[in-house]
Amino acid sequence: MEMILLILKFAIGLLMVIKGADWLTDGASSIAHKFNIPSLVIGLTVVAFGTSAPELVVSTVAAAEGTNSAIAIGNVLGSNIFNTLAIIGIVAMIYPIPVTKGNLNHDVPLCILASIVMFVMAMDALVDGNYMGNTISRGEGIVLLAFFGIFLTYTFSMARKTEEKNSGTEKDEIKIKDHPIWKSALIFLVGLAVLILGGELFVSGASGIATSMGIKESVVAVTIVAAGTSFPELLTSVMAARKGDTAMALGNVIGSNIFNIFFVLGTAAVICPLDASTMLPLDMLALIGSALLFWIFCLIGKQKLTISRGEGVVLVLFIVAYYAYQVVNAM
Repeated sequence: MEMILLILKFAIGLLMVIKGADWLTDGASSIAHKFNIPSLVIGLTVVAFGTSAPELVVSTVAAAEGTNSAIAIGNVLGSNIFNTLAIIGIVAMIYPIPVTKGNLNHDVPLCILASIVMFVMAMDALVDGNYMGNTISRGEGIVLLAFFGIFLTYTFSMARKTEEKNSGTEKDEIKIKDHPIWKSALIFLVGLAVLILGGELFVSGASGIATSMGIKESVVAVTIVAAGTSFPELLTSVMAARKGDTAMALGNVIGSNIFNIFFVLGTAAVICPLDASTMLPLDMLALIGSALLFWIFCLIGKQKLTISRGEGVVLVLFIVAYYAYQVVNAM
């Protein structure tokens, strides 16, 4: 009976996190639109934040509780692996993904860099011989947030150049629901409240399930928790692929991966230093390896700068193998 209640708490928390993020994004986008903030800026900030809000809330709630570092770190690590292997793989299987030179030369390498930075900060024992324990400190959290600030500045600069280049031509605008200002504010506040409460239920349920089954929290975090919080990105990317807009799907994953490490992990570490001792070097190497494999497939696709359906299948097989390893390792 206790396990059923924990599963219900986990499931309800996940639904609340996803729906709360949706409401918060709608409300914030509508408010921003009312103040004549350009759609481009809304897309780079509010919408990008909305799709990664589940990871942000789950990791920061886990960090704030002080005893759930494994969930805070594992959620970010597992979400990025899921995004790269499962989401890109599934999208490529639906529709081959064209990759721009900008993705190849700047965006994907930045994902790899973010993964390496996380590895260096989390694996103290391997990197600098600190055998007192692997920890992501508040100072390192501030460094991650500084990286995020640089990334955001670079993104706005590139977006502004693109907007100027495309001025006078037809381009898609982000569809924003036009609500009265009071309704937008109410939607935003309700979404925020649901998001926070859902995050607490989700973390509590995940931690309880792991404890009851004798499974390490880190294993639950990099699999079930990570897949759950990545669900908005999966839905957004698959819907975009079905409409033939694979560029949006690719940008969604790249942006989310960078956001997760620099902002989500950075924020969680600033709230409370994170104990990374439960994370295995293999998990960190899987994170870097998935980003490198993604970049290699961008380079060697049968069609120039394209991730093919076959390569999509390979990516999905890798995530299946990684999950199988986690299950076997947990037994």
